[in-house]
Amino acid sequence: MAANMKAVKLRIKSVQSTMQITKAMELVASSKLRRAKDRSDQCRPYFRELHQTLADIAEGNTDFSSVYAKPAAGSRSQANRYCYVVIAGDRGLAGGYNSNLFKKLEAAASQNLADGNNPENRLKNSPADTGTDGSAANAGEYVVLPIGKKAVEYFQRRGVEILTEDFATVADVSVADCFEIARLLCREYREGRFGHIELCYTEFVSMLSQRPQIAPMLPLTDLGSDADQTDAGNGAVSEKKTVRDLILYEPDSTEVFDAIVPEYLGGLIYGGVCDALASELAARRNAMEAATSNAEEMIEKLNLSYNRARQSSITTEITEIVAGAEGV
Repeated sequence: MAANMKAVKLRIKSVQSTMQITKAMELVASSKLRRAKDRSDQCRPYFRELHQTLADIAEGNTDFSSVYAKPAAGSRSQANRYCYVVIAGDRGLAGGYNSNLFKKLEAAASQNLADGNNPENRLKNSPADTGTDGSAANAGEYVVLPIGKKAVEYFQRRGVEILTEDFATVADVSVADCFEIARLLCREYREGRFGHIELCYTEFVSMLSQRPQIAPMLPLTDLGSDADQTDAGNGAVSEKKTVRDLILYEPDSTEVFDAIVPEYLGGLIYGGVCDALASELAARRNAMEAATSNAEEMIEKLNLSYNRARQSSITTEITEIVAGAEGV
């Protein structure tokens, strides 16, 4: 009985030590969350407006040919290859924040693989984007640009090709880094290393809800199809804006468009980083709050067990003393 009481007492001390750690992490996450949430709220209108602007351009501007308007031509083996910009966390202990994001990515990659192997989709590709037998070469293969230590570790374990590991710490990613990432992606896209670019991040919905999202960035035809699906899902009927050649570009529309697309992508990535940071802190705060609550319940149950064992031990000793006195 004494040994059991000692084990329970040690267990209580262990749980109390763990509860102090989880409580401290909850307070730290809460203190950082407010600033991250404010930055996310300030960036969200800019992020959404950029995405909508690119979608509108993809839908309407068809009178000029830009390298970003359609999948890169002249790359047979890479036409259906995807590049995912994955924004994950730097640390764990955030509930399902990282795992949910990776599950979303794997599902999207599988879907893109199925779409790439679909004969109807292959027929839509230009001859330069298909092999000699008409099949899309290397369909479904993808490359990633991870932002965050957990993303780097995840793709390293799975042997996925990584574009660069220079932005492994998401907390240190600045606006300048986002534009550097955008220029890198545009350069690799123009060279035909991949034909599609998508942003994989976690959207901050509220303090209690964070939703993994995958937003297409390039080519602009993907943005147009994504906007159509969004309108159909919401039941809204979007008014199609007719294209009017009322804007004069200098030196020409294609060159101007090619110059501003990397700036747009930089803004999209920065908006995703802000949302992801706020989502990570909110998820960690919720996870640590739940862990602290569970620890308190566990300590209450252990104290009850300890008191019962102690009471039982005292009752046994009293019974023995009384029995010995009666024997005398």
